[in-house]
Amino acid sequence: MPLFGTDGVRGLANGPLTADLALTLAQATAVVLGQGRSAEARRAAGRRLTAVVARDPRVSGEFLAAAVAAGLASSGVDVLEAGVLPTPATAFLIGSTDADFGVMVSASHNPAPDNGIKIFARGGVKLPDVVEQRIEDAMSGPKLQPTGADVGRIRRFADAEDRYVVHLLASLPHRLDGIHVVLDCAHGAASGVSPETFRDAGARVTVIGADPDGWNINDGVGSTHLASLAEHVVRVGADVGIAHDGDADRCLAVDAQGNIVDGDQIMAILAVAMKDRGHLTKDTLVATVMSNLGLHRAMADHGITVLQTAVGDRYVLEAMDQGGYALGGEQSGHVIMSEYATTGDGLLTGLHLLAEMARQGKTLAELASVMTVYPQVLLNVRDVDRSRVAHPAVAAAVTEAEEELGDAGRVLLRASGTEQLVRVMVEASDAEVAARVAERLAAVVREHLALTP
Repeated sequence: MPLFGTDGVRGLANGPLTADLALTLAQATAVVLGQGRSAEARRAAGRRLTAVVARDPRVSGEFLAAAVAAGLASSGVDVLEAGVLPTPATAFLIGSTDADFGVMVSASHNPAPDNGIKIFARGGVKLPDVVEQRIEDAMSGPKLQPTGADVGRIRRFADAEDRYVVHLLASLPHRLDGIHVVLDCAHGAASGVSPETFRDAGARVTVIGADPDGWNINDGVGSTHLASLAEHVVRVGADVGIAHDGDADRCLAVDAQGNIVDGDQIMAILAVAMKDRGHLTKDTLVATVMSNLGLHRAMADHGITVLQTAVGDRYVLEAMDQGGYALGGEQSGHVIMSEYATTGDGLLTGLHLLAEMARQGKTLAELASVMTVYPQVLLNVRDVDRSRVAHPAVAAAVTEAEEELGDAGRVLLRASGTEQLVRVMVEASDAEVAARVAERLAAVVREHLALTP
């Protein structure tokens, strides 16, 4: 089974993800990413390679980040140890310091017992699959083992957070004065930096989920648990709520009435605003196949093309990079603004969303009305052969469903990349119709794709 998943290496800390594995992975990363012209140029100039290392506040991150730093330093890499910071901050700092690469220790929205290791290349960009495979292969090969003065040093990156805050504030098209926001930091990596940044931008800030103890990350708070945020927004009479996940690369929102504003709606708001200012490259938004039909309709109404990708922010990033696009993301709240970031950034997204409220003098509900969210039903059909998702009977059932829905709906069948299941997604203007069609398709999948005993 491959070591790298869709977003780095992830697993139960001290289960599959041990300190030994983290150290070996770091040593292999030094071998692979220590190659190339820029690395050779550094060595020719008598300079060692440099890497930024950061983590989220879960307790296992303490020993895993230490193991990563040890592996890098033992390979002759100087380490800038940035402490607890969001994933997008780590990516930004790699670029701003001209580091050769960087490592973020985090399991994002997963519960506290899990952890993960994300590796970024020069410039703060995610690694392509082929490079991840080279690193995995190098784990069983020879390591770099310099001695004496050639070993790396581990230094505290003292102004890491300040650099990131300055960068975020410099990106804003409008201050946030007069806006009262409730921030849910998921007891995660944004607990310190997010409230500070929103206050510096002019907002009045109420904070929840910002008391990390190493174990409470994502526990009933954050972007995967929005009920508490919605309740707080209504109770304190705030204008808006912003929720991050554990490593703060996501942003979801809640309006003044407690209604959820998801990633599709956030992208719709930002896309229209960026097009109006002439900042939306080729008038195109990049989104995955799971984005709501309402997003497509709204963008068409505003003369914006939606370029679809496979599910996963890495595929969104690849398409954005290939086409030079300025905005893309996922319904889950991974929103990428390539003018300012190389990955999803929950703080950046939230700041720009509130900046549009302030600039236009509108509530979040008014801005979100640019898009009508179509009812969406997603069913996971388990214990079926995902490799046979193109079965003729299934294809015929999909065609029949599409004809029934017409322009007022959409059908998507997708085989899971990790489990023996098929995801059935149906959108329609009527929730009951969407549910009925989805159940009918799921029954066909169960009948014709069932695993044989």
